[in-house]
Amino acid sequence: MPAHPTIGLVGSQGAYGRWLRRFFEARMGLRVLGRDPAGDTALGERELIEAADVLVFAAPIRHTPALIRRYAELAAGAERGKLWLDVTSTKAEPVAAMLASQAEVAGLHPMSAAPKAPTLRGRVMVVCEARLAAWRPWLESFLAATEAACVRAEPAQHDRVMALVQGMVHAAHMAQGAVLRELAPAVGGLAGIRPFRSVGYELDEAVTRRILASNPAIYQDIQFENPYVAPMLERLAAHIERLRDLVRQGDDAARAAMREELLAQSGDFVGARALAEGSYAFERLGYLLADLSEPRYLSVFLPQDQPGSLRALLSVFEQRGINLDSIHSSRSADGELHFRIGLDRAVDAAALAAATRAIEEEGIGRVVARSDAAAS
Repeated sequence: MPAHPTIGLVGSQGAYGRWLRRFFEARMGLRVLGRDPAGDTALGERELIEAADVLVFAAPIRHTPALIRRYAELAAGAERGKLWLDVTSTKAEPVAAMLASQAEVAGLHPMSAAPKAPTLRGRVMVVCEARLAAWRPWLESFLAATEAACVRAEPAQHDRVMALVQGMVHAAHMAQGAVLRELAPAVGGLAGIRPFRSVGYELDEAVTRRILASNPAIYQDIQFENPYVAPMLERLAAHIERLRDLVRQGDDAARAAMREELLAQSGDFVGARALAEGSYAFERLGYLLADLSEPRYLSVFLPQDQPGSLRALLSVFEQRGINLDSIHSSRSADGELHFRIGLDRAVDAAALAAATRAIEEEGIGRVVARSDAAAS
């Protein structure tokens, strides 16, 4: 096993293929080769197999098992002593296909879309160890470098869990999107609903919009390529239909049945402690949404990502007697780390203007957005 293996990416032009290339090159200092029908065809398939010490399959879910089988046939033993990985959202079929090769094998599933951040910190990575020996130390060093929270699982266990974690969640929000499309126009559309929003609606709306804005092929394949999704959908539909029938019935007996079947029994299953933790987490998200809707704010990018940068930014406000209501960090669409600063509504406009100028003139950061109230 080489100390600095060459990485091969099958699906190098996809979202995760591009992220993995940046990660392996910038974070681990490794040479990366790729192949993708969308413009990365300088290397043939056999050439990539021979050149790569670690071959990573990052192709669309529905095509991955057949693609792996093709590479195993083409390799014809050239993969012996190497490591093959995949990063798809199903595991049983891809892992089985890789095991038909003579490479060492592990299946990976990063539990998020390809991030803007340089690592997977704060995200989960499911790891299905299938056939590991000499490559185990390197794989562990790679996983450590991603900074993901790693969870070990068997491939079939992973797919059964994903039917609930991904399949059920996506299905419910796709159905919500369809209901909104049909019923929201009668009450003024989404714009007419939004002033009436609750925390629960706002969180659900964010997830629904995320799904609708993303690559539909991913959500399609998660539903269609996991054999455990169809039985889950049967149960989901049955419980929705049961609720519908009880609401149609409408009497006290129906109300009691709903409380018992859909609330009390499920609550008992979840457990008192988990219910309390979930309720508190929901409240925290509500406070976060309230902060993010604060009408007076600045959003600042700090170009110097080093200790003391945030302290220098905060000192600008402190020196001018400006109280801050909140401060939150997030990544922009381009991956920049922005600090959104909620401001006291009684802040002096002249002091705020002076602080805004100082942030940029002193080279502390760049104001990338501000509310109308903060600009006045």
